[in-house]
Amino acid sequence: MNKGRIISIVLGVIGLLLVFNSYFILDETQQAIVTQFGKPIGEPRTSPGVNFKVPFLHKVQFFDKRYLEWDGDKNQVPTKDKKFIFVDTYARWEITNPLQFFIRLRDERSAQSRLDDILDGETRNAIASNDLLDVVRSTNRDPEVTEEFMEELEVLEDISVGRDKIEEIILEKANERTTDLGVRILDFRFKRLSYVDEVRDRVYDRMISERNRIADQFRSEGQGQARIIDGNRQRDLAQIQSEAFREAEEIKGRADAEATDIYASAYNKNRQSIELYKFLRTMESFEKSMDESTSIVLSTDSEFFRYLRKLN
Repeated sequence: MNKGRIISIVLGVIGLLLVFNSYFILDETQQAIVTQFGKPIGEPRTSPGVNFKVPFLHKVQFFDKRYLEWDGDKNQVPTKDKKFIFVDTYARWEITNPLQFFIRLRDERSAQSRLDDILDGETRNAIASNDLLDVVRSTNRDPEVTEEFMEELEVLEDISVGRDKIEEIILEKANERTTDLGVRILDFRFKRLSYVDEVRDRVYDRMISERNRIADQFRSEGQGQARIIDGNRQRDLAQIQSEAFREAEEIKGRADAEATDIYASAYNKNRQSIELYKFLRTMESFEKSMDESTSIVLSTDSEFFRYLRKLN
């Protein structure tokens, strides 16, 4: 191979390298800036398609154009009313100015670290400025009452701010601190709020106390109803017994009257039979009460003497 051919091949390779290194392609999800010796050159490239640069002298820094995710760490934060809670948060953000983003932050890793400082700090400030109720609740809604007896038992305290408003405040404050970073926070939310062990125990104690109070009220109402029912029962029982006694006495009275009528009728119809019956009963009584060795003394006005005289 002669020298001229070698030179041609080398020049061809160099030409190809120059051509391939003189352009770059952006897709719909990317944006970029061109740097020279580490300093940005020109305006950011945000339109998808083919873009040109100086071969080997210029370098391209690519950045994501899509919405990016920020996931905060779970931190223990005190509320205004001195209640400690664990707060877990997340947010969505985007790069709005690639040039400013590159100057201030360089890459997404640095941006995530910077967002940690901003969002965690604003979260602490917002929670420390509000009571626990405002952090965990969003509205002053009326509690759902599933039974009529619960209407006076469940009472929710009113809140002045609410969780949604606190999230809006954190988002607004955080965006004020990111205006010179070339990024914009799109959304911020509390992913989870949970009590620390000490607060959780106090909450459980309060729940138990409240339920015990409700149970005591139920027992008190039940005992009152039981006394009312027992009083009604005793009253009804006394009334029933009184009516039954009255009815029984009336039946006895009618029976005695009928028996008297029967006795009088029988007595008037057969007086001799009655006398005979009395005599026989008297004799039976003497027969049972005396034997052969018994001696008796009768007066002239005794019933037995009267019967003996009639026999003679």
